[in-house]
Amino acid sequence: MTNPVETRTTRKRQSILAAATELFLQRGFLATNMDEVAAIASVSKQTVYTHFGTKEALFLEIVTGMTGEAGDELEGQVADPVDGRPIEDFLLEFAEQQLAIVMTPRLMQLRRLVIGEAERFPELGKRLHAKGPGRSIGRLTKAFAHYSESGDVEAEDQRAAASFFNWLVMGEPVNDAMLLGDRAIPDADALRSHARESVRIFLAAYGRRP
Repeated sequence: MTNPVETRTTRKRQSILAAATELFLQRGFLATNMDEVAAIASVSKQTVYTHFGTKEALFLEIVTGMTGEAGDELEGQVADPVDGRPIEDFLLEFAEQQLAIVMTPRLMQLRRLVIGEAERFPELGKRLHAKGPGRSIGRLTKAFAHYSESGDVEAEDQRAAASFFNWLVMGEPVNDAMLLGDRAIPDADALRSHARESVRIFLAAYGRRP
């Protein structure tokens, strides 16, 4: 049976996280205060501190949660390669899904926020990298080990190849959105076209030789 106390506690925690996420994304770290978080979440300020301890801890929880959710979604959408699956198919699906999941206004806002607070909270950048690009590069490294055995990828350093592919896919769209704002996020057709070209370029450099 569900414990009513645990259910209420979980509900309050989720309300606090939702309220704080919106305030941090809209205003940044310094301009957000815990009184407003408590008011929007319909809990007491003491409840906020009971759950998270400090404003800094709440901020770190949100960064970790949002980037982790994006990584979980990508992992759920794109399975690791299996024998017989063409590398072009795997890379194209990976690139398309990665772009579709990451290139959203909320995640770009989060990224700008983390960069703006990186000096104040060095741990932020580490968490964003580990849960975001680091996780993708790790998955690609394993995939390239699989495709190296079949001769579909020729790379002495599979992690370096994974990093090159990851940033070939993500570099330009992310950089444009970071510098030019959410309006610079390409539409779905443009992202798919970019994914196809990224796969073509990567395989021209690392794919099976004739």
